[in-house]
Amino acid sequence: MTRFDRLKEIQRLDPDRDFLTVYRMSATLEFPWDHARALELALYRTYAVPGIGRLLAETAELTDRPQKRYDDTALLLDTVLEHGFDSVGGRTAVRRINQMHRSYDISDDDMRYVLCTFVVMPKRWIDAYGWRRLSDHELRASARYYQTLGKHMGIKEIPDSYEEFERCLDAYEAAHFGFDEGARRVSDATLDLMASWYPKPLAPVLRTASIALLDDALLRAFRYAPPAPAARALVRGALRLRARAVRLLPPRSVPHYARQNPEVKGYPQGYRVPELGTFPTPGVRGCPVRHLKVTEGE
Repeated sequence: MTRFDRLKEIQRLDPDRDFLTVYRMSATLEFPWDHARALELALYRTYAVPGIGRLLAETAELTDRPQKRYDDTALLLDTVLEHGFDSVGGRTAVRRINQMHRSYDISDDDMRYVLCTFVVMPKRWIDAYGWRRLSDHELRASARYYQTLGKHMGIKEIPDSYEEFERCLDAYEAAHFGFDEGARRVSDATLDLMASWYPKPLAPVLRTASIALLDDALLRAFRYAPPAPAARALVRGALRLRARAVRLLPPRSVPHYARQNPEVKGYPQGYRVPELGTFPTPGVRGCPVRHLKVTEGE
């Protein structure tokens, strides 16, 4: 198999009917490292919406237990990708995701926005730092995959195409990005978590590198000082050099899933999908943290 043979195989499939197969091939065979980084950035991006970032700070999941929260999110999404929506594991993972979200007062608009990040950020990351750009087939399959996930989560008014997902994301960020002290704490904890995956002396360098990858809208929302132009150029240049090197490698023959990533550290003895994630506090109905505004219809 040559480097572009799998792309030819993808293009022979129907992205509307075979969306799971196409998306799985893209995420686990063509771009597993890039997809992991892009989804990390997608979730991180949502903290810049004050309502989302504030809620995550109040629950303390990402400030007190960031590794567990990272692992559980990656493994739940990974289970659906690996086994499909109709499998026992996939249904269990979606049920756990829904149980967690329904414990909090989360607006449908925020849920839709998070879904948009999962569709849009991989394209933007891979177009910038991948060994090739995503094909139209892969974009259509990704949109169908997350439409299906969104329907299983009960999200309303889900965009119908990649282009609609992108417009929805850009409009929502333009209207809602802003500073919140709790969201900044969640952001700092996440950057510290990512730095903790490497030798401790490298932590300051890795934090600088992570901030160098943020766009101006995120820097303003979290009130981070803009990185030096040289740092931004160095980090982004290094990622593009990596892409050129990957392009020269033989294609991956075995799928790589998130559960195999070295960043997932919390379950060295294995895990059970029904036990992943957070669970409502016993005796507490609904959201266990205080809110100034209750979602319409609650």
